[in-house]
Amino acid sequence: MITRELAVTLRDAGLVWHPAEGDRFQLDLPEEVELEAEAETFTVSEMTIEARQTPSGTDLAFNGTTEWALDAVTLADAVWLPREDQLRDLLRGTFRALKRLDDTFRVEIEIAGVPLAFEHPNPSEAYGRALLELISRSH
Repeated sequence: MITRELAVTLRDAGLVWHPAEGDRFQLDLPEEVELEAEAETFTVSEMTIEARQTPSGTDLAFNGTTEWALDAVTLADAVWLPREDQLRDLLRGTFRALKRLDDTFRVEIEIAGVPLAFEHPNPSEAYGRALLELISRSH
């Protein structure tokens, strides 16, 4: 799983999330709202947390199974924590390889004919950093 910091950076860079079953997220509520649950990781599931389309966008509805009182939050109040496979899929045709080195993983991509490599001990984090570079170059 990528760090919350990288997830926020990806979101702020323009990564768009379309919630699906099994997606993980954390809350990102305004400072005046203090909830212990903000650091907790949630999973989208029809049984507990459901993505609902509303006239104003997408809400994440909590279906009464959590121990704290929260009916729903908007997508803007959530930080998506994409899985390794989702990050790789988002790299699309730029992805070239994932290599295991002695103490790290290297994700290799190619953007406009330029090979780039991103290393991190966590392969998800390496994928996330590669995706951040792709997003930043596409703006």
